[in-house]
Amino acid sequence: MASFFRHRATNDTSKPDHGESSMNVTNILFDLDGTLTDPKEGITRSIQFSLDQLGAPAQGTEELTWCIGPPLRDSFARLLNTSDDDLLDQALLHYRARYSVTGMFENILYDEVSSSLGKIREAGFGVFLATSKPKVFATRILEHFGLTKFFHGIHGSELDGRLTDKGELIAHLLQVENLHPGLTLIVGDRKFDILGGKKNGIKTAAVTYGYGSRDEITDSGPDAIFESFPEIAAFLQAAAGNNSSFSADRAG
Repeated sequence: MASFFRHRATNDTSKPDHGESSMNVTNILFDLDGTLTDPKEGITRSIQFSLDQLGAPAQGTEELTWCIGPPLRDSFARLLNTSDDDLLDQALLHYRARYSVTGMFENILYDEVSSSLGKIREAGFGVFLATSKPKVFATRILEHFGLTKFFHGIHGSELDGRLTDKGELIAHLLQVENLHPGLTLIVGDRKFDILGGKKNGIKTAAVTYGYGSRDEITDSGPDAIFESFPEIAAFLQAAAGNNSSFSADRAG
């Protein structure tokens, strides 16, 4: 197993905080939006399209970045100030009409994600995707960027709304993949990733380059914080290399 370190809360943000007390992990769950890719253009443009189709007030791109991360239905409920299921269904249909054709590809892979995922796999870790985005879209995005080969499993929500809650998704993933919670770490950019991980008793790590603010990240209390994706790979490689008992037994 790879040695990991528990995050220590600190007011010093001048350097990454990789924590201090030892942990062991063999499985890494990665969020997608804001962690592996920057989806701002595709998501915000597709939301704008949906709002326009519904005759709702227009929203600027920067006004919509908070929608990157949480379940989209919840975001539309807030944007439209409604709990009307029929209206929310229409909002999602309009969104997906654009996103499924164009929006998902208006997306940028963060620097060195591909090479870093390769290094993590080579170090013996089990690598899984855990995204609230519908699995059908997430799969196509990974294929588009040539990342599918790095993942042992791809997990996302269903188009009917099931598994959009991150805690429920992680619980489902752990069960389906037969992963031991104590040997599993989730890496994400929003509080939903961290809180969902904690709900399931797994380790948690946040990245600062995505769409969660520094306050959101620190308030959610992740076990570790990383400033870049290559930093995650380097840390895990070093941890695996320094632990002679390392193995790829993902179930423990």
